Amino acid sequence: MTDRMAGFLLLGTVASFLLAIGVAMMKSRGAALPVAQGAQVFSALARWLVDPLWLGGLALQTGGYMVYLFALSGAPASLLAVTMQAGIALFVVVAMVFMGERAQPREWVGIIGIVGAILFLSLSLPGGAPPSAIDSSRLILLSVVAGVAAMLTFPAQRRDTGGIAPALASGIAFGMGSLYAKALVDVVATEPTTETGLISALMTTPWTYLAVAANLSGLVLLQNSFHTARGIIAMPLSSACSNIVPILGGLVAFGEHLPASGGATALRLAAFGLTIFSGGLLATSRN
Repeated sequence: MTDRMAGFLLLGTVASFLLAIGVAMMKSRGAALPVAQGAQVFSALARWLVDPLWLGGLALQTGGYMVYLFALSGAPASLLAVTMQAGIALFVVVAMVFMGERAQPREWVGIIGIVGAILFLSLSLPGGAPPSAIDSSRLILLSVVAGVAAMLTFPAQRRDTGGIAPALASGIAFGMGSLYAKALVDVVATEPTTETGLISALMTTPWTYLAVAANLSGLVLLQNSFHTARGIIAMPLSSACSNIVPILGGLVAFGEHLPASGGATALRLAAFGLTIFSGGLLATSRN
């Protein structure tokens, strides 16, 4: 791994901290703000947008996302996807200290497992990963699959009183938003470095609109999950789910591959598998 890539991965960690603090601020208003669904979507969103603390969280989320976009310009999506889980540890501390939330033993296993995946990933980084090149047709196919998976959670959301279903759906949306953002960064990087060229690239590529739509959808779904779910469960679960999508998408649609070293490959696979396993523990936890 080059020093340059290490720097971009560090930026990913910084982005994860900003995002985690922003999410914590939003979660603190979860019970007080209405759920945005059905006929109440727009009225609920209007309430969110006039809540100062929620807006402050949104501002931090926006700043973190900007840092994340910059990190995407120099690091593979699949590596950043797990590296950014460092923010989960910070969120858990905030939830316990400032919100009084507690986790059950099996939930601690899931939370620690997700954070442990970061360690496995860091140990696998010397194996490196080549610069990615987007395969638009594969990304579109993955979008269809992800869309179907998200829609399958809708019936569960109507009867879910623990906030698990919207947390899962938000993870799918955020994961696809990460892939669209990576595609957008790659498109912009090929354009002339003039202001006109950059604006034209942003306005004419579909990845801009898909990234915005996916992230806004994820934001609404996550806030809905906060209405009934403990943040200590909903946030790690959403994040774990949001990592599965870019991990697969990086391999399928961006030409990323596992390290050549057998040991590094084993660590990378262990990190991915631990993320899925730990997310499963949190998904089956009772709120």
